[in-house]
Amino acid sequence: MDFPGIEWDIASPDELGFDSDKLRSAVTRAEATEIDWPTDISMIVAQEDPPPYNRRFGPTKPRGPTGGIVVRSGRVAAVWGDPERVDVTFSATKSYLSTCAGLAYDQGLIPHLDTPIYASLPIEAFSSVHNQKITWRHLLQQTSEWSGSLFGIPDTVDHNRSVMQDETGGSQKKGVARLLREPGAFWEYNDVRVNALAYALLHLFREPLVDVLRRDIMGPIDATNGWDWYPYENAYVDIDGRSLPSVPGGAHWGGGIWISTYDHARFGLLWLNNGVWNGKRLLSDDWVNESLRVCSVNRRYGFMWWLNTAHTAWKNASEGAFAAQGAGGNVVCVVPEFDIVVVTRWSKNPSAIVDGVLEAVR
Repeated sequence: MDFPGIEWDIASPDELGFDSDKLRSAVTRAEATEIDWPTDISMIVAQEDPPPYNRRFGPTKPRGPTGGIVVRSGRVAAVWGDPERVDVTFSATKSYLSTCAGLAYDQGLIPHLDTPIYASLPIEAFSSVHNQKITWRHLLQQTSEWSGSLFGIPDTVDHNRSVMQDETGGSQKKGVARLLREPGAFWEYNDVRVNALAYALLHLFREPLVDVLRRDIMGPIDATNGWDWYPYENAYVDIDGRSLPSVPGGAHWGGGIWISTYDHARFGLLWLNNGVWNGKRLLSDDWVNESLRVCSVNRRYGFMWWLNTAHTAWKNASEGAFAAQGAGGNVVCVVPEFDIVVVTRWSKNPSAIVDGVLEAVR
């Protein structure tokens, strides 16, 4: 694989093993799939939540037009839209958060993925009898059933939320509190619990996660200086006498990672190459393997990466494909068997775009 320097190497589709007509057709279809969201995404942030949580807690910015990139063997085969534009990326942020957990694991800050968090990090957020049972694996797989309120938002806001899961939360309306299960027994997409993971990692690193990610991942992969990771306005924590931001794992209430398509593609390339960038290992083999291990109660989910189990997401890819996925068609899809990364932004049907690209592979 070629790794991009500051500038990307652009090659012809034919040179990279694509049928150029089929790839051109896939890109043309992608350009026609812009999502029917308002440009001002503050109008839709948290709107499905019950009051008083149906409001913005963090910053937003107007979204751009639909766009994306196709990279094969580290070289650009196709681009549409504006790949340099920095945009909100919603829950694709979760895969970056999971990567921060990987850094903590590789540095020995997380002693064991199946050890209760409270045993080595006795902070109040995990001090209840129920929350003391929660492990790092539970949080990373969204099976923690963490209970509490963080930065003014309770976990019950996302009870009964169904997001591409094998088992649903039941027939109750989203936001209606339900009986908790034992940690590890039930999968539920819950942004407050994801934010609890970021909160715990902040206490482990004792420095902002944006600084950890910039130093240990985004800097080494030559990402631009344009990306950032925004907290909620009230999400600051006193650690060692300093007020540090606790960042969210998405933009459900605003904030999250804002990043360009080009920088998303670099992140995807790092994962495509099993945590190694241009000969330097940034994430351990062990972490990469654990991250992509199938969750026992949702076989489409790993450590905040969406998986292609039973070819559910992308019919033209093997079960080894995986992706960071966020609302608004914000996707970083990694397809190892073809050495391909596809990034989509603001598309109605990102899965169809990925399958269209893969149909063009010769």
